[in-house]
Amino acid sequence: MTAHIQKAAYLNRPFQWWFTLVTKYSVLIAFAIIFLFPIFWLLTVTLKSQAEYAVNPLGLPQNPVWENYVTTWTTGKYSTYIPNSIIYTTAIVAAVCALSCLAGYAFAKLKFPGRDILFSIMLLGITIPFISVMIPIFYLARDLGLIGTRWGFIIPATAFGVSFGILLMRAFFRGVPDELGDAARIDGCSEWNVFLRVMLPLAGPGLTTLAVFQFLFAWTAFLEPLILVQRDALRPATLGLLFFQGRYSNAMPLMATGTFITILPVVL
Repeated sequence: MTAHIQKAAYLNRPFQWWFTLVTKYSVLIAFAIIFLFPIFWLLTVTLKSQAEYAVNPLGLPQNPVWENYVTTWTTGKYSTYIPNSIIYTTAIVAAVCALSCLAGYAFAKLKFPGRDILFSIMLLGITIPFISVMIPIFYLARDLGLIGTRWGFIIPATAFGVSFGILLMRAFFRGVPDELGDAARIDGCSEWNVFLRVMLPLAGPGLTTLAVFQFLFAWTAFLEPLILVQRDALRPATLGLLFFQGRYSNAMPLMATGTFITILPVVL
């Protein structure tokens, strides 16, 4: 009986409510189609032969050519580039999240001399683009023997990501009531246990947001690995796409396949 009453009340809502609902979802669906259409078109191109693409570049594939993925994965060396991107992304996201949580908690909840000044210095990393310091970083990495190694990209990328991570996690921890930490200290928890057992479990939303941002940065990074990773066997997918397009500039379906494989994790 209650379910029928609720259903009747839902259906008897005023016209203005229904108009607002339909308008809102119509706009959302329209924007979704606009943004997803290029990706859908790219997918259709990956399943065409070069001859079919030349005749009908915008239409659906008549005879899907799945061999494009095999050729791109093997000949295009994506079997090497994609695992490299996974390694880089995992390492950078894990390092940035760990360091940002520790520093963000310290700047938000602990009192020590020079805290505000040090926090302001840490924020300078957000204002400095990589292109303005890439030459000093290159020489520093070269002197440390990091050029041509995975660490040559992971360490600078982590350093640049930590500034934003500290800003985000500090703001999140400042929103957590101090009474939770005080209650844990009264129960005998050390400061480390307060962080691990009380504050960190509450930091899930902030950590998720930070991980998403760092994943997008690490996976799509181009200039940093181009300068610091100079071995073909260590190149990420973004650099692999550049060199792959250089070899197959006239084969649009293969170029589309390489692009689709590269952007798929970001889209997902």
